[in-house]
Amino acid sequence: MTYQLYRNTTLGNSLQESLDELIQSQQISPQLALQVLLQFDRAINNALSTRVRNRINFKGHLNVYRFCDNVWTFVLNDVEFREVTELVKVDKVKIVAVDGKSSSALTGD
Repeated sequence: MTYQLYRNTTLGNSLQESLDELIQSQQISPQLALQVLLQFDRAINNALSTRVRNRINFKGHLNVYRFCDNVWTFVLNDVEFREVTELVKVDKVKIVAVDGKSSSALTGD
């Protein structure tokens, strides 16, 4: 098992809804749906760690931070995200960061 953070993305939610529909119509078993979700977790984590090379800088005012079970959570206010030529400002952002190279309570490889 790998990190399951990306199940709450638009793609992850759509996958879960589709799997739920297939389970309800008895086209797949719940066990198969779980296997699909586990494969999604592995694939998305692998793709993000090996294929994404973009970098972005950001700055803002730290509101809350927390470190629990090897997971950092930051809540920032008045944040500016800056790429080479683009600037995006948001009122509030929550960042959840995990160490993808070490084992933690969220992994079980």
